[in-house]
Amino acid sequence: MTGPGPEPLRIGVLGAARITERALVGPARAGGHRLVAVAARDRSRAEAFAAAHGVERVAGSYADLLADPEVEVVYNPLANGLHGPWNLAALAAGKHVLTEKPSASDAEEAAEVRRAAAASGTVFMEAFHYLFHPVTRRLHELLASGELGELRRVETLVAIPAPDDTDPRWSLSLAGGALMDLGCYSLHAARTLAPWAGGAPRPVSARAGERAGAPGVDEWLDAELRFPGGAHASARCHMAYGTLEMSCRIVGSRGEAFAPNFVLPHQDDRVVVRTPAGGRTEHLGTRSSYTYQLEALAARLRHGAPLPLDADDAVETMTLVDACYRAAGLPPRPRTTLGQGLSFGSGRARRV
Repeated sequence: MTGPGPEPLRIGVLGAARITERALVGPARAGGHRLVAVAARDRSRAEAFAAAHGVERVAGSYADLLADPEVEVVYNPLANGLHGPWNLAALAAGKHVLTEKPSASDAEEAAEVRRAAAASGTVFMEAFHYLFHPVTRRLHELLASGELGELRRVETLVAIPAPDDTDPRWSLSLAGGALMDLGCYSLHAARTLAPWAGGAPRPVSARAGERAGAPGVDEWLDAELRFPGGAHASARCHMAYGTLEMSCRIVGSRGEAFAPNFVLPHQDDRVVVRTPAGGRTEHLGTRSSYTYQLEALAARLRHGAPLPLDADDAVETMTLVDACYRAAGLPPRPRTTLGQGLSFGSGRARRV
C-alpha cells in the first residue's frame, strides 16, 4: 500500500482575471491543489469567480486574503503595474508568490521584490510557463547536443491582435506596453540561451511605435541583441497584430530549429528541425505549459526541487526590458502605487 500523496498547495488568488482559469484553475484541479480564497476589487466578481471555479471562499479584500493563515501561495495576475506592489505585500505577509510576468514595473522595483523575497524566506516565481514545456526543453537540448552546431542567431516574434482601448495593457500608469506584456517572453527566451552563447545578451538597438492616444505606450517594439560569444537575437513584439504569432527560430552553424508557438505550445507542439542531414518535425505534446509550471512549483514547495525561475532571474529580465525601452527612446515603465491601481479594473487584461 502506498501512503498519502503530498499535501496539496493552498492557493489564494488576487483578482478575477480571465487568465486565471487557464493558468491556474485547470492546473490546480489537475494536480489536486486547493483554491482556498479569491479577492477582487468588485466583490460580486470574486463571488462569481469562486462559484464558477470551485474556490472555497471569497476574501473581503486583497489585504484580507494575504492575512488568511490558510493561504500559503498567492497567485498575482493583476495589471502589470500592480504586480510589484502586491508581490511585495504578499512576501511581507510570509506567502509564497507565483506572479504573472513581468514581476514588477522596472528593474529597481524587481530588485526591491528580490530583497523582500530573501527577507521572507519564501519562494518567489515569475510565471514564464513556456520554460517548463517539452517544446522549450527540446530547443535547448538541440543546442546542448551539438546537432545545430554553434549558436548564431535567435529570432522571436510574440504578437497578438489589439486588446480593447480600455484594456489596462494600454495604460502607461499601469506599466502597459507590448514589451511588458509580450516582448518579455522574447527577451526571457533569449536570456535562457546564455549557456550556449557565452553569457547573457545585451541590446544593440531597438525601435518602437507608440499606441495612438497613449503616449509612451509601445504598440510594438523590435530589439536587436548581441551575446558575448557573437551570436545575435531579434526580439520582436506587437500588441496590435493581424493575428496571433508566438514563434522562435534558433539558427546554428550546422542547422536550425523552429517552434511555431513557443509561448503557448499546447496549441502547437511542433519543433521543426533542419540540418544538412535532412528535415523532421517533432511533436512534443499538447499538455498545458501552465500545468507543467504548477507542478514545478509544487515540487519545489513540497520536495525542495530546484526551480529555474526566482527573484534573481526576474531582476535580470526587468533589467533587459528597461534597457530595450531606453534603446528604443522610451522610458522604463513608471511604478504604480496601490492608490493608483485601485482606480482601474483588477486584472481584466487577457494575458498569455
